[in-house]
Amino acid sequence: MANIHDILRERARANGGFLSYRDFSKIALFDQKFGYYRRSQKRVGRATGTDFYTAASLGKIFGKLIRCAAQKLLAGQDTRDFVLVEIGAEPEQTHFSDEKTFFKEIRTIRAGEEIFIPEKSIVVANELLDAQPFFRLVFKAGTWREIGLFERGNEAWTETLLPDFSAETLKNFVRTALPEIAEEDTHLDIQLDAETLLQKILAGTWQGTAIFLDYGKTLADCLEDFPAGTARAYFRHTQNDDLSARPGEQDLTCHVLWDRLSEVFRNNGFSAGTPLRQEAFFMKYALPEIQKIIEGTSAEAARERGKLIELIHPAKLGHAFQVLAGTRL
Repeated sequence: MANIHDILRERARANGGFLSYRDFSKIALFDQKFGYYRRSQKRVGRATGTDFYTAASLGKIFGKLIRCAAQKLLAGQDTRDFVLVEIGAEPEQTHFSDEKTFFKEIRTIRAGEEIFIPEKSIVVANELLDAQPFFRLVFKAGTWREIGLFERGNEAWTETLLPDFSAETLKNFVRTALPEIAEEDTHLDIQLDAETLLQKILAGTWQGTAIFLDYGKTLADCLEDFPAGTARAYFRHTQNDDLSARPGEQDLTCHVLWDRLSEVFRNNGFSAGTPLRQEAFFMKYALPEIQKIIEGTSAEAARERGKLIELIHPAKLGHAFQVLAGTRL
């Protein structure tokens, strides 16, 4: 294929000219040659040409707080007996580089690489689940319908109602998880792929703790508070609603559904309660490291205090992001 539009067009033709948002976002994000997360480019940070900013962008302070939190979550077990497995990190991120002596080993699994979790592990993923492909639904004329795309020419796409649900898993979700009646034109964006990915990560008999940092709501909150849905695109630090523009060049995302992801934790034998705001999580599990930063007198400590404020202040990243963590020992 010459470009990503050829790939999208071929997929649509195989489906009567229609393209589900799940298929569109999967190709736009993960096509091996043209996908947003497969292209060799710097996506994260505040430099020119980047698209968004995350907790991991703050560097080594993020690694320190995660290490401290893992120590507490493991309830006294020595972290040096565990492999730290970070899933989905950007190639340029090195926030765990100063924490090597606290773990048996540090492994990084990037987009497209096989997921293997050692027998004793600490799994960390920052904004991994929200980056998965998603379906779009709308309540229309008394029933739930799937929204998809139809090419209108010149590499442009327009939203349309699909004739039927594009996947059996989506049909089952609608039947079992959604209310039969909702407000007209209520939209819902759902990442069933995120649940499948989380199941793959947590499956098996490995022991340790898993820490997932992301932004999301419960299913009920999304239906109540986000009637237009939560899907959006990010390009050059600007949020927009034109999801089909610039495929492969802009990030596509939507809120994760924490209640459904918590259920995946529990079904695999992990302790997992209600996700905590990022601020509350670090204050609960990484307070010793926070105190060191606050009490430090060096120039480095002063710089870290500024980054700490960005990480946990409610007006910055502390409230916008949540953390779901669980342990299986």
